[in-house]
Amino acid sequence: MPGMPAMANDALDIRNLCFRYGNTTALNDINVSISPGESVILLGPNGAGKTTLFSLICGLFAADSGSILIDGRSLLKRADALAPLGIVFQSQTLDLDLSVEQNLMYFCALQGLARKEARARIKTALQRMDLSKRANDKIRTLNGGHRRRVEIIRATLHAPRILLLDEPTVGLDIPTRTELIRYLHELPERHGCAVLWATHLTDEVHDTDRVLMLHNGELQLDGSLDQLRRSTNTSSIEGMMQHVISQ
Repeated sequence: MPGMPAMANDALDIRNLCFRYGNTTALNDINVSISPGESVILLGPNGAGKTTLFSLICGLFAADSGSILIDGRSLLKRADALAPLGIVFQSQTLDLDLSVEQNLMYFCALQGLARKEARARIKTALQRMDLSKRANDKIRTLNGGHRRRVEIIRATLHAPRILLLDEPTVGLDIPTRTELIRYLHELPERHGCAVLWATHLTDEVHDTDRVLMLHNGELQLDGSLDQLRRSTNTSSIEGMMQHVISQ
């Protein structure tokens, strides 16, 4: 209607998504919409389809059917569809022979950010992650926790609408994990971006998170922890997973 404000796009909108490896169905009729600022945890046993789903969202694979829209941009129809997406892969993707700042400046250049704006964003992010003193250090001199912090900074410098995190705390010591879990849960409110976080570590789930649970390529559960506790008649995330697996 004239005069009414435009509705904001979902950060991520997945409809009727299907994907097969040969004769094996990896994902079957997945439907998920994630709003800006939502914190969403993706759970599921090995082989559930979590990695395949992330690969499709990132454009590494093409879906057999269905659609993926990132901030209203179709992966099939727009060359810039991945622009509103931030990604932190499980495997490290930093250049070991460049400094922290060089890695981040290079990413900003790829995103088309002006050097002055890029330096300002990097300075703020490094301060927030307590890495200012390591800005000129080569990546190979950093420990695993500091490298992961740099990757998270890099993934958010262009102010994405949604951030994908694939097992971001694997291999980190307990204090570093605890700090990163806290930081990542603050991102939706601090940056206004949605977060879709794949993990198998149930202690990373907070009561305020929305939980998606995949099993055998199908979305079995979707809701808040309280909703899922009631619907599965269980008191723990482990109990929910066992409920889904036993169906």
